[in-house]
Order: sequence, then structure tokens, then C-alpha cells
Amino acid sequence: MPEAAAGMGTACTRADERIQTALGLATGATTRFEASHDVAMGGLLAGLPALCANGLLTGLDRHLKLPRGFYSALHILLVLGFMALGRIKRPEHLRQTSPGELGKVIGLDRVPEVRTLREKVHLLAKTGDPAAWMRDLAKLWMESEPEEAGYLYVDGHVRVYHGEQARLSKRYVSRERLCLRGTTDYWVNDALGRPFFVVSQPLNDGLAETLLKDIVPQLLEIVPGQPTPAELDADPTLHRFVMVFDREGATQSLLGRLWKQRIGALTYRKNVKDLWSEEVFQEQEVHLPAGGSTGMKLAMRETRLGTGDGSLAVSEVRRLTQTGHQTAVITTARQLGNTTIAGRMFARWCQENYFAYMMEHYDIDGLIEYGDESLPGTHQVVNPRWRELDKAVRQTRQSERKLQAAIARTALNDGGEIQKNAESVEALQAVQEELKRLCAARKASPRKVTIDSLPEAERPTQLPPLNKMLCDTVKMVAYRAETAMVALLRRHLKKEDDARALIRELFVSSADIEPNALANTLTIKIHRMASPAHDRAIAALLEELTLQDFPHPETGARMTFTLV
Repeated sequence: MPEAAAGMGTACTRADERIQTALGLATGATTRFEASHDVAMGGLLAGLPALCANGLLTGLDRHLKLPRGFYSALHILLVLGFMALGRIKRPEHLRQTSPGELGKVIGLDRVPEVRTLREKVHLLAKTGDPAAWMRDLAKLWMESEPEEAGYLYVDGHVRVYHGEQARLSKRYVSRERLCLRGTTDYWVNDALGRPFFVVSQPLNDGLAETLLKDIVPQLLEIVPGQPTPAELDADPTLHRFVMVFDREGATQSLLGRLWKQRIGALTYRKNVKDLWSEEVFQEQEVHLPAGGSTGMKLAMRETRLGTGDGSLAVSEVRRLTQTGHQTAVITTARQLGNTTIAGRMFARWCQENYFAYMMEHYDIDGLIEYGDESLPGTHQVVNPRWRELDKAVRQTRQSERKLQAAIARTALNDGGEIQKNAESVEALQAVQEELKRLCAARKASPRKVTIDSLPEAERPTQLPPLNKMLCDTVKMVAYRAETAMVALLRRHLKKEDDARALIRELFVSSADIEPNALANTLTIKIHRMASPAHDRAIAALLEELTLQDFPHPETGARMTFTLV
């Protein structure tokens, strides 16, 4: 067997099981931990209870399955979860990691090779239903904390694409201040930044359309604690839940369409020109969703957006800063108090922090699978011909303004040269005639057309969505698991950033693995941290994990943790 194992690759020691699986004599590898010392990244096992508690394995057999093979769906999910916690951002990065050491962490001889892992992820996504798994997890997370599920933060994050295979539409990327090709992911989070689900848009549909078409229908199904139809009929100001977003969605049209479904919206007000008297502002204590409180000078009024029968009643809250600036916030959820409105709106920074953290540590912009896929031909996109004409119209109008300014300057300078002035007038008339022609051509050209009507070379495509959806779900589970462990560690460390850094250090720490078949236990001995203070904090955390009596999801062995 040693010769056979050597031929199967680095760290393959279970050649008999692999051969049996290949011949169809076994359904897959059996998770079996062996006594090992100084296992690299053995600290990942300390994150296993949190991964399972946050639903890493809830989709098995229902939404995620694999055909018979050495690696089961459970093994692949554990590998992906441990990769996320251990900051192994892409399958290719496994080549820089000892396969045998990481294999000991999941109870096998080695982790899958890069190509094998890609194939397994593709099979999980193609034969399963990652969208249903994500939806079930979102419902599970919301039901665990129904109060936080009542305030849902929505924001778009552009996943920039630098490849050549896919033809993606351009969109504005605020962090780059450029229009770049990519896909917009709309994330739904709570006030602490924890994600519920994400919706990817290969076409640049915008926040309003994505909210109404893709996000709201899901929320109406899964948000817990919504009032009954009778309660909504009895109280015309009662809302189901509140959605928080930035100024992109601060339009009367979107807020009104959301309120028709009795969904409250909370956003900043656009184009604020008037100032309220400073006398109406009062210093008030605002409780923050993340804990603690702060003082703010607030004022609140009832007002309406628009005029006439189509106007919309909203509450407007303004915050007066020390510099005299007034930040205006509006909401259709008029039963909320001014301190609640301010606290929830100004907690929106948590989503920006989430994006930055996930980009740096979880590589949410990384490609999981190369290639592209076609989009449904009935989808409408901006007509390339209309876009060209629109660009030409804007450029011609700019030329018209320059010529008009030149003629005005000549007139101010006592008429200037008559010949030069006449040439400028003739040029202006020519530009105006060209502008009329372009405007007429643009008006005659449809602004949007179906994808099928475009030439093959101009049809936009999309990146394969299912693999990305599966891996994004695993990363959400990993982030929530990490956040849960940070919350436990915060009892022993003051700053959240220090706690997160120490948790990351814990995951990549070496450990001894000691299984005991007679006692049915699996003991994980984490090696010490860099300082006594960190040792004490981690020791207390490991003691709490041990008290949970967590059984390994496949072997059933009770896991205990200690610091050595």
C-alpha cells in the first residue's frame, strides 16, 4: 500500500479507501482522527462549533449533495469553511498549504487537490440548490434574533472584473471613482454588519429595481414577527419591517412603492437646502445597535414628499453637528422615535466596514470559476446605438456651449473682429443643426432592447453564478461564526479589533489532536499565543467552547479544547 499511496499524491495514506471508493465498494471516506502533534492550523477546529451553530451543514441532503466519491459533501463544506476561517482565499492557495496537515484537521489523510476541489464545488452547486440553502439560512438567522431582523440594511457592492472571457456591463465603482466592468452584489445585513443574504445582478438594474424585484419578495417570506393583515388594516401607520439604504434609494417613487407593501424605508434626504432653527434641536441620548450610547442634537418633524394626491407622508429627523451641519434623515416608518431613527440610520457604516473586511479577509471579489454564461435573451439592456447617440448629443451640446461663450466674449470686447465673429456664428449654427439631427436620431432609437436583438458580439454575458453563490454562503457562515466567537472573547478583551485579530491568530495556530475512542472524545490542545494576556483570553474562550459539549458532526465524539 505505501507504493500505491505514493502514486496517488502527497500525503495520501488511505490508499485502500480510495481504491474501494473508485471501485464502488465504498460510498466515501470515513472521518477518522489520528493522534497528531503540532498540526499546522489545528486551531481551526476551535471554530467548528461556531460554523455548525451558524448553519454550515444545514443544507446537506436537502439542498447540497454529491455523488459517491472519496470526499463527501460534508468534507467539502468543512474544507471551504476552514479555508474561509484560515484565510485561504482561493482554491489555488491550497498549493501553498500542506495538504496532509489540513487533512488532519478534517479527519482525512489530505484535503482535495485544487482541481478536485473545483470539480466538487461545481457539482455541489450544479446538482444542488445554493439559492434555497442561502434562503433557509437567512430565515434561520432572522428567527434567532427577530428584533435585529426588523431593521435590514441594503447596499450594493461592485465586484470588479478584470478578465477577458466575460462581456460584463460597466457600472460606477465609488471606491475606485471609475466606471468599470463588473457585477453588482446587493447585500442584506443587520445593524451589526452580519449578513443575511446577497443578490447578484449581472446587469446594471439599480438599487430600486433590485429591491422591488429580488429582495422584497424574499423578505416578505422570511422576516419573522410581521404584523397580520388585520393589524395592518387597523393601524395605517404600522409597518412590517424597516429597510435602511443610502441616498441612491431616496426617491419618492421607491419609498411609495415600498410603503404600498407596508415596508418602512429609512434613508438620507436628497437635496436639502433649507436649514432648521438651531433652537429646535435638543441634546438626546441615542442608543446604538452595537451597544453603548452617544449624545446627539436632534429635531423631528412630520412632512410630505411631493405635492397633491401623490404625496407621501414621512418623518424627518435632523442631526445638528458641532460644525453647524444638519444631516437630514427621512422614514416612512412614522411610529419610530427620533432617537431610534438616528441610531439605526447612523449605524449604516457597519455595512461599509463589512465590505472592507470581507474584501481583505474573505476575498468576496475573487473568482471561484472561470468562464462565462449567457443571459436570458428576454432581458432588456441599454441599446448600444442609443448610448452612442446619447454620448454624441452630450459632446455636441458641450461644443455648442463653448461657441456661445466665445461669441459672448467677442461681443463684450467691442464687437471684436467682424470676420471672426461671423465665422463663430456660422460654426454655432452648424453645431445646432447637428444637435437637432442627433436628438432626433436618439429619440427615434429605443433606449432599451432585448439581448436577443443585439449582434452576438455585443450581447452581455455573466460570470457563472451558482459556484459564487455557494462560496458566498459559506463565507457568510464563516463570518458569522467568527463574529460569534469575537462576542465571546470580548468578555475578556476590551476592543473588538483586538478580539478579531486574536481570533484570526487562534485559527492559524498549531494544535495537538488527541482522539479517545473509549471515552468518545476529541481533545484539541491549542498552542499558546504570543502574550500572557492573550493566553488568558483564549484559555477562557476554549473553556466556554468545551462547556458546550459539542459533538463532531460526523464522528459524534465530544470535542474538548484546552491551551497548552
